[in-house]
Amino acid sequence: MTQSSLSPSYSPRHRWKVLAAGVAANAAFSVAFSGIPMTAVLMRTGYQLDNATLGLVLGLMGLGIAVSELPWGLLTDRWGDRPVLLTGLGSTAIALVAMALWAAPSAQHIPGLGWLAAGLLLVGLLGGSVNGASGRAVMTWFAAGERGLAMSIRQTAVPLGGGIGALVLPFVALHFGFAALYGLLALLCALSALMSWAWVHEPPIAKDAPRTSAATAEAPKTGPLRDARVWRIVLGIGILCAPQFAVLSFGTVFLHDFGHAGLATITATMVFTQVGAMVMRVWSGRWTDRRRNRPAYLRACSALSVLLFAALAVLVMAAGTHTADSLALRIALVVLLGVSGVCVSAWHGVAYTELATLAGAARAGTALGMANTSVFLVCFVTPFSIPHLLALQGWPMVWLAASACALVAMPLLVPRTAVADQKLAKTALSRST
Repeated sequence: MTQSSLSPSYSPRHRWKVLAAGVAANAAFSVAFSGIPMTAVLMRTGYQLDNATLGLVLGLMGLGIAVSELPWGLLTDRWGDRPVLLTGLGSTAIALVAMALWAAPSAQHIPGLGWLAAGLLLVGLLGGSVNGASGRAVMTWFAAGERGLAMSIRQTAVPLGGGIGALVLPFVALHFGFAALYGLLALLCALSALMSWAWVHEPPIAKDAPRTSAATAEAPKTGPLRDARVWRIVLGIGILCAPQFAVLSFGTVFLHDFGHAGLATITATMVFTQVGAMVMRVWSGRWTDRRRNRPAYLRACSALSVLLFAALAVLVMAAGTHTADSLALRIALVVLLGVSGVCVSAWHGVAYTELATLAGAARAGTALGMANTSVFLVCFVTPFSIPHLLALQGWPMVWLAASACALVAMPLLVPRTAVADQKLAKTALSRST
């Protein structure tokens, strides 16, 4: 966006403040929805849950996000980013305070399962507001040549928050209890709401000339809800998230129960996964902006995910029940799980940019809401399904299912024609120059 397109109220640099506020909002909520599963082993003990019940409660927050994403996205397109972020983050902080007061176990009292389930569901319903809102802000504040990088930076908030959650939340839960954990999460949401209040505004071009703005000009005639191409990418994004959520929700349980890893090793593995995903998202956004090769990059990430999770399943089958007796196998399990988690988390910014570009900036909130509904439905189904897969055929079945999901997602996310069209466009561009 050029200087002339902005009113004197905002310099061209203000878009980076908007992005920073969006990253903070997503990171604060990500500490909750990605970080709480990092305490799965402690939660199982503290609330006295079995694996099936643990999977259910861990999935409820994802279900809440899935149910609320599309309504939040529609409201964002109607109201703007600022009101939605302030409403969502503020109410999420209040819900977390309520959980700290009434849904945290202690030595004297273990709350009923209903309190925990209702609390996590409510946090998901309210916290889902941050996803579509901050994504729409990227599409309206940044020019087309910067959106891949900006959206990928925004998407780093998810692994950033997850990494912070993996590093901090198990320690807090172990030494201070779950009441302190929920209180800390409430504080993070409140602080990010303050950043949104200070920095997130509609870009002046959208306010001064809404009918001629770039955002409106880019909007296709068919809305996202009626566009088959949008729905195809939405489904692909959701299905490819299943392996990611398998790592995030039950990776700690896998390393503890099967790999016999200690808390330090588990924490280090999860932090590596989140930090690696964060780095890869920034790099991939910048790289695909320069090369204009988003479809090819998405196909490569999908294919590599298929291979890595299949290899993890084979390694588990080879290890059998003797992982505790072999240091080399334990190290291999940790490394392969971490690398698989990074690969299956690296593509988000690129895919969301592709989706938002297809929908148009003016409809980006709705399109991103659709994608996040798909993502968090999978976030609910995945941890709910894993205990049943474990009971059926053990951990090899879990990781083979993850590999199969990546295989199914590939043609949905990137049809072969998209890669071919991309090559033809690049060839035509090179000839014209």
